[in-house]
Amino acid sequence: MTQLEHEPGTDEPNDYPAPHDAAAPTDAPADGWETRSDDAFAHAQAVIPGGVNSPVRAFGSVGGTPRFVASASGPYLRDVDGREYVDLVMSWGPALLGHAHPEVVAAVQEAAGRGLGFGAPTATEVELVDEIRRRVPAAERVRLVSTGTEAAMTAVRLARGVTGRDKVVKFAGCYHGHVDGLLASAGSGVATLALPGSAGVTAATAAETIVLPYNDLDAVEAAFAEHGDSIAAVLTEAAPANMGVVPPLPGFNAGLRRITREHGALLVQDEVLTGFRVGPGGWWGLEGRAEGWEPDLLMFGKVVGGGLPVAAVAGRAEVMDLLAPLGPVYQAGTLSGNPVATAAGLATLRLADAEAYARVDAASAYLRRAVTAALAEAGVPHALQWAGNLFSVVFGERAATEGARDYAAVQASEHWRYAPFFHALLDAGVYAPPSAFEAWFVSSAHDEAALDRVVEALPGAARAAAEATPPA
Repeated sequence: MTQLEHEPGTDEPNDYPAPHDAAAPTDAPADGWETRSDDAFAHAQAVIPGGVNSPVRAFGSVGGTPRFVASASGPYLRDVDGREYVDLVMSWGPALLGHAHPEVVAAVQEAAGRGLGFGAPTATEVELVDEIRRRVPAAERVRLVSTGTEAAMTAVRLARGVTGRDKVVKFAGCYHGHVDGLLASAGSGVATLALPGSAGVTAATAAETIVLPYNDLDAVEAAFAEHGDSIAAVLTEAAPANMGVVPPLPGFNAGLRRITREHGALLVQDEVLTGFRVGPGGWWGLEGRAEGWEPDLLMFGKVVGGGLPVAAVAGRAEVMDLLAPLGPVYQAGTLSGNPVATAAGLATLRLADAEAYARVDAASAYLRRAVTAALAEAGVPHALQWAGNLFSVVFGERAATEGARDYAAVQASEHWRYAPFFHALLDAGVYAPPSAFEAWFVSSAHDEAALDRVVEALPGAARAAAEATPPA
């Protein structure tokens, strides 16, 4: 389940079943000005801030021109230049079954044919909620929203409404969307009231957030000893994957449950990335269910929408029922529970059966072994960190011997090796995450042919990482 280690290489063949059949991407580039990614990016920079609509897409941490995608199918992307890549980003998680799965596409087309949105309840949104509740019994009530950021904003507001307290604890390196208070950066103390982490976030807003080092229960205990009567909630990624993968140490999440219960605060687990991706019940299904504890609130996104904008806040009925229209905590959204988006999510979850998860897990394990074997052969010190089927690489001698257990360790790593590693993969037709601080994603569509293309590209990428030099 939770792994934080440097895995040995292996020559074992992969033997998981073949994925669903998918139509091959077309070789034809798009027409007009977007026949090249260079041209498309130049045009985008003139009309969109930074040329992108979400910052990591700009390749800022790896350099170079972002690839503009024309189409995707199964485990492959096709850019506007007509070049094909094995995709290891998978839309940052939602494409659990691969891109453009025929049955998901058919469900979307059927729903769109009935209407794109009504501003009224639909049966599909209730069916999606029922599927979430079936997989995660801790989700007694579910409120659908459109983005993970909305889910986090709602969870924090609800926690404050329930407890009558103002402050929220979060952990350095955990990302919960671009909610003002949750963009706060960590200070140097054990329990430091945060400074703003973005222009436009006021100091007063940031001061309501207490930022602690991840995997440190002593720091949590100290924060509650000092601020316990004003802390509404502890907000944590169930298994962090936004600073690279830094899994929780055994007992950490259970310890958070114990501490919050003792002090009358809520435990909010962010499963926007892990929910329904690392297993049918998300990370809670792997850990909390087995250990016999439940959070007060959970947040879901990514897979729950099947690639379209759906997210959710879920949790204990007596907490969730304080949301309007039953209770005094207001939340609303014109597009919440959109019928086309919920159709995509429902189709995805219904297709995400034991066989699909077995394929994803096997593909992830195969790549983890291949990545670490190639880096070891090239003499690159590293740790291969994983949580379920999510994984990432941390470079450096310290990482190789200790792993990275918090954000400070990730920041202290030799992450300057990642850009040449990334570009060598990209040049070889493999689209890895364009940041050292992101998780790698595979899907049930990553068959032997796709994975072998990655394996063939890894030795060259490992050599590029080995030859990298630190910035002056």
